[in-house]
Amino acid sequence: MLFHSGSAVVASTVAANALGKERLSREWQPSNDLPALIEAHKTAYAAFGKAVHERGSRSRHHIKAAREEERALLAICAYRAVREGDRLAKARYLLEIEARGELDLAEHMQAVLRSTM
Repeated sequence: MLFHSGSAVVASTVAANALGKERLSREWQPSNDLPALIEAHKTAYAAFGKAVHERGSRSRHHIKAAREEERALLAICAYRAVREGDRLAKARYLLEIEARGELDLAEHMQAVLRSTM
């Protein structure tokens, strides 16, 4: 009986460890929302670059594309990253943007800081 009881404890411990690892694994994966926001920004950024090269820097199309890119970037800045995977993905992406010198508006920093509250 003692051996059987010990087997049950071992089995439940193994099951609990497996559930804990699965939960931890999910925690380190970004949610579906943040990758979608990042892809939207990449798309808007590409459209903005195309508008600049195709139509010149003062066209209405260029201005609209710039606004859309800015909104997409602000959405990432403002995203409340709850999961560890989201926090890492957000930080990595924003560091890439900052390295290009494009995370430069006060609104960017305000949105990032508000997202942590």
